[in-house]
Amino acid sequence: MASNGGIPVNGLLNGIKKGTTILTAEPFVFVLSQQQRKERCDQCFKSCKISRCAGCQYVFYCGRNCQREAWSIHKVECPNIKRIHPRILPDASRMMARIIIKLSQNGKEERGYYTPQKYRVFHDLMSHVLDIKGDMKKMEHFTALSLILAEFLPKDMLPDVKELLGIFGRMSVNSFNILDTDMTSLGVGIYLGPSIIDHSCKPNCSAIFEGTTIIIRTLCDITSFDWSEVRITYIDVLKDTNTRRAELKKSYYFLCECERCNCPETIEIAAACPNKECTYPCQSRDSHCIKCGEKFSKGFAECFDEVSELSAFHLDKMSHTAYLDTARLCLEKQKGVLHPYNLLVVRMLEMALAAAMDLKRWEDAEKYAAQLTARYLFYFGETHPMTGQVHFVRAKLLSSQKKGRLALEYITKAAQLIKISFGDDHSKMKYEVRPLLDQLLAEYHLEKHQDVTDQS
Repeated sequence: MASNGGIPVNGLLNGIKKGTTILTAEPFVFVLSQQQRKERCDQCFKSCKISRCAGCQYVFYCGRNCQREAWSIHKVECPNIKRIHPRILPDASRMMARIIIKLSQNGKEERGYYTPQKYRVFHDLMSHVLDIKGDMKKMEHFTALSLILAEFLPKDMLPDVKELLGIFGRMSVNSFNILDTDMTSLGVGIYLGPSIIDHSCKPNCSAIFEGTTIIIRTLCDITSFDWSEVRITYIDVLKDTNTRRAELKKSYYFLCECERCNCPETIEIAAACPNKECTYPCQSRDSHCIKCGEKFSKGFAECFDEVSELSAFHLDKMSHTAYLDTARLCLEKQKGVLHPYNLLVVRMLEMALAAAMDLKRWEDAEKYAAQLTARYLFYFGETHPMTGQVHFVRAKLLSSQKKGRLALEYITKAAQLIKISFGDDHSKMKYEVRPLLDQLLAEYHLEKHQDVTDQS
């Protein structure tokens, strides 16, 4: 890898294989979410023993090195966080304040390279100011943030309204969710070089993180590399086309015309065929399955709509906390009505898995993980980090139930997939996948040795 994070020059000539890191970058600015504040270091995002900042008593660090690295920006934050206590600075306000602080410290000149020669600076990022001015909700959010910042930052540091709106726009449109090894959001960051990458609902690359470092890796072979053809996802793509397009339009101000959005939807919003032996994705308004000919019962379309609306309602209600009883009830109602691969079923299985794991109901959790595995393979593909993660989760759940041989099968598969999506040297492989693989291999060989001993 080139030291600036760009791909090797020969990669441009020879094409790039799946599982290749094509870009790494450190954040221009970043913020750990409030929910993680007492659990993780504010600088490196590690979950470990942490200590409060003696000044503001608000942020935590894992040690002096991280505290020193953070000080250039935190020295401005620190007295002001203390001054407004007990009020808490919202994450978006803190992020915007950090951008302003960084820009006041010659951050305008900081370069984020995406090739050995090409780079971006902060003001190269798109701001969509005209779109934001026409967006009432965004302007209300901007006004609220401006009032908070006017109270929080020193008056001589606060930019004028025009510059402030440009900063707000660049922050809104170019922020990345910083994910942990389980693909759960820990905070938000702005990355200058990677901001060059466009979106697709069917991406050929993915963004993973090592602490706050972003790593862009290929999900498939790219025969002729060109940055204009590199695609990641800006949003969660386990949604139907109308929902994805609306979310992208609302947050990023463009109509997605990717391959997936331009293809007619079938299975994502499909109904189950009345014939239990048939897996064809039907339309709820059809009179019969066009594959097997089985007729729908009278009132099926109304039932489909009712179950879909109920599922969507509860998924929204469980956006922060999943409830096992609710998820089970919805999954039961979905049976025979929604196609098993309908996205409402997939999302409800995710909720059921999360709730079962929170309750330490390992057997239930493994059942839901098993159902999700095939669906993730279908929607994400084999090389996506989420597919490797669900195999890993299933292996852990099987291991906890003393089902060692089956757990070994899934951790072996997880290791193959995670090596592609995260890389062989990623902490996910080093500290999570390999230790479990080694443990299960040792248990397997011990069991095999015991079987031979018993037979003799």
